[in-house]
Amino acid sequence: MDRTVIFVSEWKECTIADLGEVVGGATPSTKKPENYENGDISWITPKDLSTLSGRYIFRGERNITETGLNSCSTRLLSPNTVLFSSRAPIGYVAISAKEMCTNQGFKSVIPNINTDFMFLYYLLKYNRDNIENMGSGTTFKEVSGNTMKSIKVCVPVDIDEQRRIGAVLSAIDDKIELNTAINENLEQQAQAYFVDLFITNVDPNWRIGTISYLGNVVGGGTPSKKIEEYYTSDGIAWITPKDLSNDKSKFVAHGETDITELGLAKSSATLMPKGAVLFSSRAPIGYIAIADGQVCTNQGFKSIVPFDNVGTAFVYYFLKEKLSAIENVASGSTFKEVSGSTMKNFTAIIPDNDTLAEFQRFCSPLFEQQRALEYENRYLSSIRDTLLPKLMNGEIDVSAVKI
Repeated sequence: MDRTVIFVSEWKECTIADLGEVVGGATPSTKKPENYENGDISWITPKDLSTLSGRYIFRGERNITETGLNSCSTRLLSPNTVLFSSRAPIGYVAISAKEMCTNQGFKSVIPNINTDFMFLYYLLKYNRDNIENMGSGTTFKEVSGNTMKSIKVCVPVDIDEQRRIGAVLSAIDDKIELNTAINENLEQQAQAYFVDLFITNVDPNWRIGTISYLGNVVGGGTPSKKIEEYYTSDGIAWITPKDLSNDKSKFVAHGETDITELGLAKSSATLMPKGAVLFSSRAPIGYIAIADGQVCTNQGFKSIVPFDNVGTAFVYYFLKEKLSAIENVASGSTFKEVSGSTMKNFTAIIPDNDTLAEFQRFCSPLFEQQRALEYENRYLSSIRDTLLPKLMNGEIDVSAVKI
C-alpha cells in the first residue's frame, strides 16, 4: 500500500539550479611548476574527499598558485559552498570551510540567498543515488553541469525551515565530529608515546628479530560464493579490505557479510581472537584495524595475533610505523601483495617485556575510550541516516526546533 507523505509546511519542487550556482573546476597544467610551487590556494580533488571524516574541508593534498588559478577554468568558491564530486566517483559531498577551488571532478553548488548551505549539504547527500543514476559516459560515469543543474528536488519554501532541518541533522554530526576529534587526539598521544619509547629511545640491549617474534601471522580465505549456506547476516565476522575501506574505524567487529561455521570449515580462513591486528596485504596494502571480537578475514590479509607478552598496542603501532617499509617489500605483477613469508620475516625490534607491558598499560584506557566513541558514532550515524529521508520528505515537523 502506498504511503502518503503529509507535508507539515509549504514545500516546492525545483531544480538544483534554482538553489544556487552550479560550478565546475579544472586542473592547472602539472608540467608548469609555477602553477603549484609555494601555492596557497586550496585546490580540492575527489581523492581529498575520500579520506574526509567530517562535513567541512579546509585543504586538499595540493595547493595551487594565483598563476595556476588564472591559467585554467577553475574558480574560487566562497566559504559554505557545497562540493559534490561528479566523477571518479560520483557522490562525495563536503562543505568548503574557506575560499578554495576544485579540479574538474566536481559540480559544486554555491547556495543563493534563499538556500541554507547546511540544508543544501544534506539535500545533496539525500539525493546522491538519484544524481549518480543521472550520470553518463563509457569510460566512467560522470554528471555534467547541465545534468546537475536540472536535477529535481523538493525543498521548504521558508529558509528558516531549511535551517531547522539542517540544525537537527547538524547537531548529530557535530557530536560525531567531536567524538572523532577526541579519538584523533588520543591516537596522537599513543603514537607519540610509541615513538618516544621504541624509536627515539631504543635500548641497545633489545634484540633484533622478525614480526614472527611478535605474534602469529595469520592469512585468510574466502568460502565459495556459489554456496549460499556458507554466508549469513548473523554468524562469524568475516572481514575484507573493502570493509576497512568503507569503515575507517580502528576497532572492527563485523564486515558487510558474515560466514557460517560451515563456511569457515570449508575455507582457509582462520578464526582469530579479540585483539588481533588486521593488516590488509593486497588491494590495497596497509589497512590496519584491531579485532573487537572473534573474526576471520579473506585472503587479502596477513593479520597478527600478538603474543601475550607483546600486546596488541605495540603490534598495532609497529605496523603503522613500518607501513611504507612493508609496502616496499611487496611483490607481484598484476598487483603488489605481501606474502605470508615476507610478513613473518620482516625485521622487527623486540623490546623487553617490562617496556612492552608499560606501553600496553598506557594504551589500554585510551583504546577503551576510542572504542566507546566509535560505537557511539555508529549509533549516531544510524539515527542521522534514519532521520535524513524523513526530514527531506517533510514527514517530521521541525517547527519547534530553535535556531
